[in-house]
Amino acid sequence: MKRCCCPKTCRPLADGIQTFDMYLYIKALHIIFVVTWFSGMFYIVRLFIYNTEAGQRPEAEKKVLRDQFGIMIRLLWRAITMPSAVLTAVLGISVWSMLGALPGWLMVKLAFVAGLYLYHFSLYRIYREQMAGVFRYSSQKLRIWNEVATIFLVSIVMIVVVKQSLSWIWGLAGLLLLMVVLMSAIRIYKMLRKK
Repeated sequence: MKRCCCPKTCRPLADGIQTFDMYLYIKALHIIFVVTWFSGMFYIVRLFIYNTEAGQRPEAEKKVLRDQFGIMIRLLWRAITMPSAVLTAVLGISVWSMLGALPGWLMVKLAFVAGLYLYHFSLYRIYREQMAGVFRYSSQKLRIWNEVATIFLVSIVMIVVVKQSLSWIWGLAGLLLLMVVLMSAIRIYKMLRKK
């Protein structure tokens, strides 16, 4: 007999299927779309960087590159990144409603998720600008902005996996250390590119 983590999730459905079974399937789909959403966010910023750097090429090469990157950016945003963000939200709300509770760790996770959606909408703004031929950010600024998703990813995964065992002091220290490592890596990369 299957054990259930929360009594609310263990009501019988048709044909003897338990809602706990549905909870696990919906949770699995939620995780899958979180992965595809992050993949889209990581890759689209790389494409923004390449598209921005194409502006430094000779005119003929610049046109070819910008046309190609424009196609890739548009397809990635419309076919993967945006649909994954929507499905992540829909499935996440479903998982939360089936859980039937709002533990402290989940409130913290939801605060980070809200920040992640703000980041997502900032990428949408950059997407619209680049599709209109506006390049406000240098490739260096975009590289830094790309690492924001990494910070959200590490934070959210740590909160979800560690839950109540998470030490706020160690969690914040780890997050600060991660930021220092990422910013250092970006600086080192910039120095190596100049050589």
